[in-house]
Amino acid sequence: MANSVKGVRKAVIPAAGFGTRFLPATKAQPKEMLPIVDKPIIQYVVEGAVEAGIEQIIMVTGWHKRAIEDHFDKHFELEARLEKDGKTELLEQIRKISELANFVYVRQKEALGNGHAVLTAREIVGDEPFLVMWGDEFFQADPCAPAQLISAYEKYGKCAIAGVRIPKEDVHKYGIADVSPVEENIFKINKIFEKPEPAEAPSDLATHGSYLFTPDIFEILENLKPAKSGEIWLADAIDQLIAKRDVYAVELVGAKYYDCGDKVSYLKAVIDHGLSHPDTASELREYLKGLDL
Repeated sequence: MANSVKGVRKAVIPAAGFGTRFLPATKAQPKEMLPIVDKPIIQYVVEGAVEAGIEQIIMVTGWHKRAIEDHFDKHFELEARLEKDGKTELLEQIRKISELANFVYVRQKEALGNGHAVLTAREIVGDEPFLVMWGDEFFQADPCAPAQLISAYEKYGKCAIAGVRIPKEDVHKYGIADVSPVEENIFKINKIFEKPEPAEAPSDLATHGSYLFTPDIFEILENLKPAKSGEIWLADAIDQLIAKRDVYAVELVGAKYYDCGDKVSYLKAVIDHGLSHPDTASELREYLKGLDL
């Protein structure tokens, strides 16, 4: 099977939402640009894709998301100033951002759902398998989450979705998969139950965050009946895909998930990364130890 599948070179990152859960902070800046210590959330997402060998990043944005495009573009004036001031380490960090991948931007002109956002990238993706990763959430894993999905796809030739085990009391927050084992951490998805009550959950395996699709998902999205809200949802397209052929869940090895669209999860990401960042780790650890909790 490994020799019969196309290589995965492209990733679609929908990032066109208004970030209402973080208002007023997101009134004038994209939520994807909120910092985790000294890097915006979306840079962690892009770096994960690039680590897995992705060459082209297709950003689905809106009119209010120019800061994302600017972040991944060159900044000649800043680079010149850093070079003049002899700040070579910072200069290299800034230069690497625009060199991470080939960036392409597509506008989602109306807020018609995350499935519609993925569909807007159809012409650029073409007839290739591709990743979908949200612009405000990421996994910390080794190997990285996209690499684990690509590895499963290369072995089985099946669409794959990232999976993580969730405490029973939290299953109502996620799409929980009814699965059949294939091998080790690979499962065939029979059905995904959206935000079930704990007593009704078929397992504790949440499937979300990172996806690897073949291009036939676009035909499903194009013909998908909108929900009552008038929006097209990727979850509904996945249901139809599962009904047509096998889709696998890859239980990520050594993964920690950060949903930075949620305030508490975002703060956890800031703390965790602050405790591992060389500029902040020591002082932050001492501060947290001294808190009267």
